[in-house]
Amino acid sequence: MQRPGHGVRERHVQCIGPHGLHRMAYTEWGAPDNPRVVVCVHGLTRNGRDFDDLAQALADDFRVVCPDVVGRGRSDWLAVKTDYGFPLYVADMITLIARLNVEQVSWVGTSMGGIIGMLVASQPHTPISRLVLNDVGPVITAVSLQRIAQYVGTAPRFPTMEVAEAYIRMVSAPFGPLTDAQWRHLTEFSVRPVGGPGGGFAMVYDPGLGEVFRAAPVNEDIDLWPVYERVACPTLALRGAESDLLERSTFLAMAEQGPRARTVEFAGVGHAPMLMDPEQIAVVRDFLMEG
Repeated sequence: MQRPGHGVRERHVQCIGPHGLHRMAYTEWGAPDNPRVVVCVHGLTRNGRDFDDLAQALADDFRVVCPDVVGRGRSDWLAVKTDYGFPLYVADMITLIARLNVEQVSWVGTSMGGIIGMLVASQPHTPISRLVLNDVGPVITAVSLQRIAQYVGTAPRFPTMEVAEAYIRMVSAPFGPLTDAQWRHLTEFSVRPVGGPGGGFAMVYDPGLGEVFRAAPVNEDIDLWPVYERVACPTLALRGAESDLLERSTFLAMAEQGPRARTVEFAGVGHAPMLMDPEQIAVVRDFLMEG
C-alpha cells in the first residue's frame, strides 16, 4: 500500500551513557504510523542527512529514521570523549528503536553505521529483520582507518561555504562522482556557522572523536568475522569497487559465510557509495521491499 511521504520531521531521543544523559537527534520520513521502519545510520564523521535522497525514495512505503550518532550533526557532544565507541552507539540505537515503538526494523548502515548494524543484528532476539551493509564488512583494514585518522578531529575552520565545500570534496573524493547539487547538500549539512571573531564555518562533529583514534592507533586489520557469523537475517552487502575499507576478498567471502549476503558492487566509487545515485537507491529499495 502506498503511503504519503509527509515530508521530513526533526526529532530527538534522550539516551544515557556512562557519564550521564545525552540527546540523539534524528530525522524521520514517511507516515509516522507505518509499521515498516527503516533505520539508516551514517559513517564516522557524517550525519543522518546523508540519507535524504534514499529516505525520500523510500518514504511512500516505509517510515525512514536517520539518526545523528552522538557527537555528530544535531546530536549532543559528549563531555568525556572516551565514551565515544560502539557499546554506547549500540545502546543508543536500542533506545531509538524502543522510541519508535516497533518490534522489527530494516537497517541500512554505511561504514560505522554498518558495524553498529552488525553488532545489533548479531544479538539474540535482535530487532533487525533485514540488513544492508554499505561498504563495510567483517574485516576493517588498518590502511583505511589510518587514512580516516588523518582528518578526523582536526577541527578545520572555513571562511566561506565555498571553501568548506572544496574541503568536503577533497576528503570525500572516494564517494565517487556526485553532482554539484549533491556536494552542496552534503556540505550544508556537514558544517555549522561559527560565532565570535572570525566567524565562518566548522564541521558538525565533535573534534573529540579524534581522541579515540589517537588513544589507540590502529596498526592491524580489525576482525569482526565472529560478529558477522552470528547475523542470521537477510543481508545485502554493497561495495565501492575502489574501496580501501572493504577489500574485495572480504566482500566475496561475505556471500559464502554467516548470512550469505547478496553482494552488489558499484564501479567508479571508493569508500563509500553515498546512496544518492538512482542505481544505488534502486538496489537498496528493491532489497528492502522484499521484506
